[in-house]
Amino acid sequence: MPESDLSAPGSPRVRFAPSPTGFLHVGSARTFIFNWLYARHNGGTMVLRIDDTDVERNTEASVQSIFEGLRWLGLDWDEEYKQSERLDLHRRATEAMFAKGLAYRDFTPAHSGDDNQSGAQGAWLCNPGMRELSRDESERRAASGEPFALRYRVPRGEGRALRFVDGVYGAQSKLADEVEDFALLRSAGAPNDRSSSVGSGFDGMPTYHLASCVDDADLRISHIIRGQDHLTNTFKHLLIFEGLGATAPQFAHLPLLVAPDGTKLSKRKHGPVVSVTTYRDAGFLPQAFVNFLCLLGWSPKNDREYLTLNELKELFTLEGVNRSNAVINFTEELPFDDKAVWLNAEHIRALPVEELARELQPFFEKAGFNAPPEKVLAVTPLIRERIKLLGEAVGAADFFFVDELAPYDPIELIPLKKGETTGDPALGRKVLETALEVLAVTAFDHESLDQALRGAAATLGLKAGPMFQPIRVAVCGRKNAPPLFETLVVLGRDVCLERIKKACEKLQELPGSQDNNNAQNH
Repeated sequence: MPESDLSAPGSPRVRFAPSPTGFLHVGSARTFIFNWLYARHNGGTMVLRIDDTDVERNTEASVQSIFEGLRWLGLDWDEEYKQSERLDLHRRATEAMFAKGLAYRDFTPAHSGDDNQSGAQGAWLCNPGMRELSRDESERRAASGEPFALRYRVPRGEGRALRFVDGVYGAQSKLADEVEDFALLRSAGAPNDRSSSVGSGFDGMPTYHLASCVDDADLRISHIIRGQDHLTNTFKHLLIFEGLGATAPQFAHLPLLVAPDGTKLSKRKHGPVVSVTTYRDAGFLPQAFVNFLCLLGWSPKNDREYLTLNELKELFTLEGVNRSNAVINFTEELPFDDKAVWLNAEHIRALPVEELARELQPFFEKAGFNAPPEKVLAVTPLIRERIKLLGEAVGAADFFFVDELAPYDPIELIPLKKGETTGDPALGRKVLETALEVLAVTAFDHESLDQALRGAAATLGLKAGPMFQPIRVAVCGRKNAPPLFETLVVLGRDVCLERIKKACEKLQELPGSQDNNNAQNH
């Protein structure tokens, strides 16, 4: 539907309401991002509400994990609430609905054979004996201490249809006769929806349905943007908003994130790969991760993929949200989606060197390197094009920060001329000895090193490749390394000379490494 049809009068108020039962799920992060983008695009208010009334499953560690993940994303919020601090509000709302006859006490400990059932599927709807219990009998049994659940009295036998227009999935409708009398209150220690309150007062813990709707009404939430798995709950929520005498918000449900096999992404089944902090720890930039999640179920009209946060704010509309579930591709060997990795590499290259260096700093420190910020700043432009994840910087640049290079095969110090399959160790040694002489007296800047080493190659009758390879291996410990002259400058004269001397010693141990009269003619 058009974006204008979804907008409520005035600035929108949206909310992200996670339950602290584990780490921040990538699907939850995407829900937060879409709410944030909608609020910022429309000049609205972003509300963070921790829905922590499930006392059996909630943990403080999970609360901190949620905040940790959200802060890493770098997206702010305008108001913050904790649902457990609003229990009096929930209970007052329940008492008001009970007083109006919209709710009743259910003393049934479990479903019985006398329960009403609907249609061929036999889904439980209500216990008529409890629903029709007189107020006096209900009060008497509650006062005696008999446990009960408080349930919403869903309208029945009227042929009433519950309707709303979803901002993504369009018009939705369901007969009220097909909705069960859902619980509004449960006891603090109960494991399921049919748990009870004790005593005649309403002192049980609110269910998700009740607490969520009461808070949404009280906080004046105008648009509820959440996962598609909540779409069917909306019919119950329409009844609660009606019972509260509140106008229902506009709803927009987002397609689910699924694994390559089509199953819903699950913390239990898929493990750390669905956790936001897994991406952070692997070296994703938050802006790249936000970019990636936005493309899971949404696309701008021009189908661009690389987008900055400002561009996302400008372009985001609910019109661009798809109805089909979005797949995150991963395997045990490749835990991250290829598109996520590609986007991260693009954002790394776009980042100013100073900012990228600050992002890389903790990865070098975590690896145990002595990595002064000025050294990291010098190394950063040499590896920026060579990494896709921040964590890869450690492997790409470790030789800049160690005193001793890791062991390497001295065969790699032997240059190969075009067409050769085996090289001459003596030539490798000659190249390195020449490099020692040149580097000892040449100014250590890019232009001077370039001229001096190319001149030395010409003197030896070598092209640049066979000349530079032994030097690169000697100072870096590998053939695949950043540009040679920049690398030499960052390492410094003393380190380069020391490493080349040790490389000469390695070559000395190889057969055929002794100088011969023909070395310079090779």
